[in-house]
Amino acid sequence: MSTDSLFNSVDSIEFYVGSAKQWAYFHEKAMGFKLVGYSGPETGVRDRTSYLMQQGDARLMFTGFLYRQSEISRHVELHGDGVKDISIDVSDINDTISFIKENGVVNPGIVAKQRGEGGIISKAELKTFGDTVHTLRDYGEWDSELPPGFKEMKSVDNSLGVKKVDHVVGNVEENKMDPWVSYYVKGLGFNTFMSFDDKDISTKYSALKSKVVEYGGGKIVFPINEPALGLKKSQIQEYLDYYETPGVQHIALGTDDIIETVRKLKANGIQFLETPGSYYDELEDRVGKIDEDLDVLRELNILVDRDDQGYLLQIFTQPIGDRPTFFYEVIQRKGATSFGKGNFKALFESIEREQEKRGNL
Repeated sequence: MSTDSLFNSVDSIEFYVGSAKQWAYFHEKAMGFKLVGYSGPETGVRDRTSYLMQQGDARLMFTGFLYRQSEISRHVELHGDGVKDISIDVSDINDTISFIKENGVVNPGIVAKQRGEGGIISKAELKTFGDTVHTLRDYGEWDSELPPGFKEMKSVDNSLGVKKVDHVVGNVEENKMDPWVSYYVKGLGFNTFMSFDDKDISTKYSALKSKVVEYGGGKIVFPINEPALGLKKSQIQEYLDYYETPGVQHIALGTDDIIETVRKLKANGIQFLETPGSYYDELEDRVGKIDEDLDVLRELNILVDRDDQGYLLQIFTQPIGDRPTFFYEVIQRKGATSFGKGNFKALFESIEREQEKRGNL
């Protein structure tokens, strides 16, 4: 069976949160996402409320609980606000499930039919690291922009230029990275795209290891991190301590104009990690000629790196919730297919300064 077209794309990313309405409001007003759908008691869903947001092709869903006994409540109590489901659009769910079962690595859930006014969605769940899941969704018999149980919402389009989800990063425990890479490669037919060890990603205090798995020539990209031995606690271990299990560390949002996107995000109050001015003094020597004005990049704290295919620009927010766990990356690719290896030291030193403020370094 051909594995080239089993998975199409990341369909949506669902967060379990303490207040879905507040997360939706924040992402609409500060992050530029448009509210497109709502699900809750008013639409016949009795145990939760969900807000579906979209910007470009990036779809986020924020789900809150109505009863303390719910799985959502238990998830939020343990982890804080965080990602529960990285949903994947599949072409034919029966072919996909058959392929997964033949590989014998991943145990998929049963295929269920979800009916609504738009027809039928076929779906099945795959458990992955921590409490995170992948819901596989087949829309072949579905004719609506909204999932079942959702009603359309009218809201202003305040797009900040986000076009898509570039990649989704997971943090796992020490010595668990390779088994999870095998889960995706041997179990789901992904490819190992690149890897970084503690020599690539380290400072004088902390280190981590990372491997990137991808599917379909970059249609779906999941870097997976684990902590490595260092003099002090790594950012990955800090995440694991606060989230209490493996989970999604950050989502990278792709844009075609990072300067404009970041300017608007900052104007809306989004806080980013700061980069020392000395980083920009040597930038041109390291990455060569780029189109952007270095003074503007310095002003906005945007990082730059180059690989054999071109270069990229990237920046990372402060943690979005109360716990120092989940955050966003904003990235613009100008040919580059890598992940900013040349920026790792500057980025991690910035994160360590924030860890030190929290007393966790």
